[in-house]
Amino acid sequence: MLRKLLLLPALRPFLLIILLLVLWDLAIRVFKIPAYLIPRPEQVVEQLVSEWNRLLRESWKTTQATLGGFALTILIGIPLAMVIAYSRVVESYVYPLLVFSQSIPKVAIAPLFVVWFGFGIFPKIISAFLLGFFPVVVSTVMGFKSVEPDMLDLARSMGASRLQTFFKISLPQALPAIFSGLKVSITLAVVGAVVGEFVGSNSGIGYVLQVANGNFDLPLMFAALVVLSSIGVLLFAAIDLVERLMIPWHASQRQVF
Repeated sequence: MLRKLLLLPALRPFLLIILLLVLWDLAIRVFKIPAYLIPRPEQVVEQLVSEWNRLLRESWKTTQATLGGFALTILIGIPLAMVIAYSRVVESYVYPLLVFSQSIPKVAIAPLFVVWFGFGIFPKIISAFLLGFFPVVVSTVMGFKSVEPDMLDLARSMGASRLQTFFKISLPQALPAIFSGLKVSITLAVVGAVVGEFVGSNSGIGYVLQVANGNFDLPLMFAALVVLSSIGVLLFAAIDLVERLMIPWHASQRQVF
């Protein structure tokens, strides 16, 4: 029973985390790493407990910026990708420009958003949107281009309209690729929100990281990173849950042990 309990899929990530924490503590003790370089796990836990209210308050602001950028990604990225997938002319004009835009470091242009939009939440939303936009567009384009032509020809031969063909064949076939892009996008949106907070903000997990770095408070920095990683994991799990509910028929949803 104990062996079966330890091998449960839901417990495997937690077992790995415990193992990594043990190795972390052992490495510090064996190699005698000073605390000003890497804090011990118990110091990080203590900081999490003592600063929990503050970290929770700041994490909500980061989550708001992340969700705002992610919502913009869905509203703009998916329709644009559909236009690119169905129009070679638009693809020839827009797609190279999108690839070119990804070579621009977002940290370099994030200060411009502060100049243009001030120190509110909107620059963080734009930063989160820019980081999460490209994966959604690429995945959605590939999803719609991967629809089998024979299925489309069959639908047309049976008298289906373009709208019926889209909702009955093209969209369901593209959904797995779309969700793949959304999963990548939501994690990058978290990074984008923090980048925006680094550049100009007095709140959010990015601001906490800056303050901790300036004060050489490594336990607080590691605690903020733990909270930030938890935000990414929870948002990723939410997208994964929506995917399971919307495409339970797809091969990716089959349980593999």
